[in-house]
Amino acid sequence: MQEATDHLTLASEAEGLNAAALHAEAWAGEPFLHPEEDPGIVLAPGTARRRALDDALAEIEAGAPGPSYGWKIRYALMLGLERVLSERPPKLASGTELRRHQVDALAGMLTEMIAAAQVEPELNGNGNGAALEEAEAGAELEEEEDDLGVHLEEPADELDLPELHAGRDPGASRRYRFRHPTASGKTIAAAGFVEAARTLGVLILTHRRLLVTQFHRELTAEGYGDRFEDAILHGQSPKKPNPLTVQTYAWFARHSGDLDASAYQLVICDEAHTALGEKTSKAIRSFSDPIYIGMTATEQLIAKQVSDVFPASIDELPLGDAARRGLIAPLRSLRVPPAAAISSVPIVGGDFEERALAAVLDHTALNQAAASLYRDRFDDTAGIVYAAGVDHAYNLAKEFRAAGLKATAVSGRTPPVQLAETLAAYERGEINILINAMLLAEGWNSPRATVVMHLAPTASKRVYQQRIGRIMRTHPRKEAGVVVDFVPKAATHNERVVSLHSLLDADFYREGARVTPAPRRRVQRRARRKLSPAPWLVPVTPDVKRRLAVITREWQRVDPRFLDEDEQLYWATIAGRNVRFDERVEFVKKFTEGNASKAALEQFLNSCAAENPNRRLRLTALADRVSMTVDRASFDDLVTLVTQAPPWDKDRVQGVRTLLRALGENKVDAPEQILARWTWRLARATRKVQDRRASGEFPEAKRLLGALANSRGHRHEENAAKLVNAALEQPREVGAALLASAEGYTPRATRLIDAARERLGTIQEVADALADNLPAPKAPGRSRRRRRKRKKKGQGQQRQPQPQAQAKGQEASKDGASPEAAPEPETAPAAEA
Repeated sequence: MQEATDHLTLASEAEGLNAAALHAEAWAGEPFLHPEEDPGIVLAPGTARRRALDDALAEIEAGAPGPSYGWKIRYALMLGLERVLSERPPKLASGTELRRHQVDALAGMLTEMIAAAQVEPELNGNGNGAALEEAEAGAELEEEEDDLGVHLEEPADELDLPELHAGRDPGASRRYRFRHPTASGKTIAAAGFVEAARTLGVLILTHRRLLVTQFHRELTAEGYGDRFEDAILHGQSPKKPNPLTVQTYAWFARHSGDLDASAYQLVICDEAHTALGEKTSKAIRSFSDPIYIGMTATEQLIAKQVSDVFPASIDELPLGDAARRGLIAPLRSLRVPPAAAISSVPIVGGDFEERALAAVLDHTALNQAAASLYRDRFDDTAGIVYAAGVDHAYNLAKEFRAAGLKATAVSGRTPPVQLAETLAAYERGEINILINAMLLAEGWNSPRATVVMHLAPTASKRVYQQRIGRIMRTHPRKEAGVVVDFVPKAATHNERVVSLHSLLDADFYREGARVTPAPRRRVQRRARRKLSPAPWLVPVTPDVKRRLAVITREWQRVDPRFLDEDEQLYWATIAGRNVRFDERVEFVKKFTEGNASKAALEQFLNSCAAENPNRRLRLTALADRVSMTVDRASFDDLVTLVTQAPPWDKDRVQGVRTLLRALGENKVDAPEQILARWTWRLARATRKVQDRRASGEFPEAKRLLGALANSRGHRHEENAAKLVNAALEQPREVGAALLASAEGYTPRATRLIDAARERLGTIQEVADALADNLPAPKAPGRSRRRRRKRKKKGQGQQRQPQPQAQAKGQEASKDGASPEAAPEPETAPAAEA
């Protein structure tokens, strides 16, 4: 009975929540319950949605005809985001489906809004928090933009930023940011926020008048054109509910105090890193009650300043992840050594001073070389070229057209109508190359743009990232965007000029290779590469450990010409240790073509002879090393290596022979005494072979050596004298072999042997004689083939007599003899042979 009562109570509570949610939905314009949701769970006491419902019912009971400003700020966007994300898949009013990273941004914002709904709201009450500080007397405000692409408030650079805000910052907890790379669809993500804010007044701020028009066009295409309205100032009433207004930061900095605070509850800041100027940031803090969402593509460049104005992070999508997901086109890199030095150009405000840079770069010969480079490498591929100034841009366009390319220059001087016609002609393919100074660095996108050429280098990472963003839009005919940097091929990230590798903190440069990851699923299968990866690479990171890691990992492809002396020696050591025998010919080209120093070559041969696992390669490296002059220390290491190192156990005789030949050919730079010591040390390392040679030519050799080794005292000295006299009477090869095995146990015997060694001839003659006693190295491949042939021949001879043996056994059995008595075929000698 009790269970039935509880069940009826829960059912009545659910019905009550459903009714309350429907009543509040009609009042607020956003649903509190979505299909297939359990009201007992999603509207449980303490949840953010239940708080929104309770506060809505309280305002309804108080007689409010619609949600208050504070209720909208706290709950309306949260409910709108839940509505959008509850759809499968989430989409805009036009039916455009949101992509995964855009959904992630909305979901991240929803998480923040739910968390904010759990705390007490922070509103100033009048919608106009801290008063905007008055400008100094006589100071002039920025004039409104009257031309496309003209900045009224220059975006702050990473080297010229205002100080971080100190003291109370009203509304800071409601200012959020999300970071997505250029061309990854931030405008669609902004449309997602507009869709979620259908019951809110929305103000969109951007930094250029051109982008105001672009937002109007794109949001109209997505189904929000009926919400557009001019800015609503004090004393004005919105003509439409929940207006949507797009303006520039410059306008906002002048009129933030005049805006009707009750008309806007959400402010979307496009390219938020351009809102860091002193006037704009003050205006944002002054207009403090709305929720702010700052969108930026800038990664790790001015993070402190962005987070100071927009403290709360929604979602961050790194450039590499965007490329891996296929949201943007991958990037390939081409470095061209600069023809002009810009070391004398000063850096002002975070970038090169424009006039000084143009004076260095704007020359006919350089412009013609740039045009020829573009024509030869990219032909009619659509691209963007950045010049050092307006005059430089027009001069470049002249030379590009003279080279047969369809190019034109645009600038702030270009009338708006002509600029629009030029950009449309570019989209149609009537123009392939747009040359500009900074007009097209931000806010303009063309999916067919494939090449970006930095003829005007920049020291600003923010400017550089905005430039390359113009070619990161995907296109069916674009396999990857191509970035042309005019920097040395081995330039590190410490250079003043920003490059693609310094921007992304890449470890190495490989010409034509992708610097950003390729997408997991290749969409543009038919697109052809504009650049093919080179077979070589060079480390460009300034970090020593990372450079050595690149050399260790990519030693086969590292081009040593770009390494300093110490790195070349390290590379040669790694290469000698790991190179394979079948790679030796191609690898030696790096030395013969002059890519590496002589010291690196010597180190490579030393390392190969000492540590390479291939026996043939060790012998070859040793022979190559001693074919050139060897210094005393290096040769001493080689002697120690060949006579003592375990890898040379099986090849010690051939190694000693090679070193003796080097001594005989006078390839070692050392005193005669040291040369003699090395010669007899090498001879003693091959004592057994020398003994066989001496015994074969001189039968008394074994007896003389045995008597010397087994005697002591004056008898030992007499035997030493006999051996020395016999050695001097024999040919030099036999005498050297005999003395190589002789060892004196008394001072007089040692002196006798040393004197005899000196009387044999010069060091070179003795070394050649000892080398002649050693067998020449055999070709391993040929010896193996011979062994296989002998083995097959022996097996064939064993099988052939078997029928004869069986016949003889049968005959013997007929004669009464047992089969075992039959004589066995004589195959043993053949098998041994």
